[in-house]
Formats: sequence, structure tokens, C-alpha cells
Amino acid sequence: MDAAAGGRGADGHPPEPFGGAPGTLVVFSDIACPWSTVVVLRLREARAARGGTAAPPILHLAHPLELLHRKPLARRVIDAEIPGCAAATPHFGWSLWQGRLDEYPVSSLPAVEAVQAARRQSEAAAEELDFALRRALFVESRCITLRHEVLRAAARCPLVDVERLAGDLDTGAARPAVSRQSQAAMAGAATCSGYVVAPDGSGLCNPGVRTRWLGPTLPAGVPVVVADDPVRYGDLVGLALDDPAA
Repeated sequence: MDAAAGGRGADGHPPEPFGGAPGTLVVFSDIACPWSTVVVLRLREARAARGGTAAPPILHLAHPLELLHRKPLARRVIDAEIPGCAAATPHFGWSLWQGRLDEYPVSSLPAVEAVQAARRQSEAAAEELDFALRRALFVESRCITLRHEVLRAAARCPLVDVERLAGDLDTGAARPAVSRQSQAAMAGAATCSGYVVAPDGSGLCNPGVRTRWLGPTLPAGVPVVVADDPVRYGDLVGLALDDPAA
């Protein structure tokens, strides 16, 4: 069965509603992407303000940027984006990388795969782990490329069965889902990391935020925020809460 159409796929993975799902906010993202982390933070805040943590669910789909760009995580890009993201969501506790330079994560795929493995337990478990891994990277400077760091973050998540997660990581149970979702994103299902699909199928890239590059291209220059409208997140949550198909 096509997981995007409902039910579980042939590999036992839960649905992958690339075009949206009733009463649900679907987010394509890379855990190591700062602006997608702003999207996740703001959706969680808007949901808490409107309806608590139970509704609407946030369903996480993978859009690993290293697969899109065919290169390792670019620390200089991430470090350039963090100040703007910290200004938008200062309560998160953002920090530039505080670890050794040679311990910076070269890949987010293990963390992204772990979130998809957690989806095999429940969407709530996946959402909890996604948040914990973003915090591990952007607040605690943990190398989320490493298996033990992924499991360390998972151990902080009450809804995650860590032993089952470890087993799924060891067997690669969720790896096909990551590949499937990444391919769908690159084929047009998502235009960026931090792409939100509303229940009606409409999509927004980094809702409410517009940036531009000031100065020369990398390694020179910096990104600057030219517009920011966090009210858009309340609107998205409202669409999901009011969705008659839910």
C-alpha cells in the first residue's frame, strides 16, 4: 500500500501525506536547518496557545539538505543563520557551536532517520524526538551524527521507546522512508527545509519569514531578515483545528 495514501506501507512505515492530511500540519525539514527549527518552535507555540499539545499533530517528514545539495552540512551557513533565528525565537536558548571544531556534525541523516523510526512508534514520539534533537544540536552543541548522541536525546523523551528505537536504527528500518520522503521533496513536494503543508494541501516555505543575502556570496556576506510575521503560525494552527475533514 502507498503510505502516502493512508495505512502503512510495505515496509511497515506509517503514512507519508506529502500533500497534507486532515487536521494535521505536515512539516518537511532537516533537523540541522536553523530556520526549519524556527518553524517547528513557532508551530508548537501557536498550537499551545490555541489547543494544547494534543491537537493538531505536527507530522515530520524528512528533507535532508545534504541529499539535496550533495555535500556535508555547511557550518558557516548554519552559523550565519543562527543569529536571525535566535532573534525570532530567543527563548529556545540558541548557541553557536561550542564543541571542538572537529566534532561538528558532518551529517544529520542519523538524526533524521531516528525521527522517522520514532514515527513507527507514534507521531507524538517522533515530534518529541525531533524537538530533543534540535535542542541537542542548537542549544547543547551535541554531535547528532553519532548514534549514542541520538539515543542520548531519545532518552529524554518520555514517549520514545529507546530500546525499540535503537533496534530500528541498527536494522535501518526507517531508512527507506527517509529516501522516499527526500525524493518526494526534491521532486516538488517541498520547496525548502521548513516547508509546512496545511490540511487543504497548500504549502508555505518558512511561513511569514523572508530573508535576503547581504554582501558577496559565501564565505563572505550574511543573511538578513527583511520580513517576519509570526501571526501566520496561528493561522496555520487554526486551519488544522477547524478542518472539517479531521
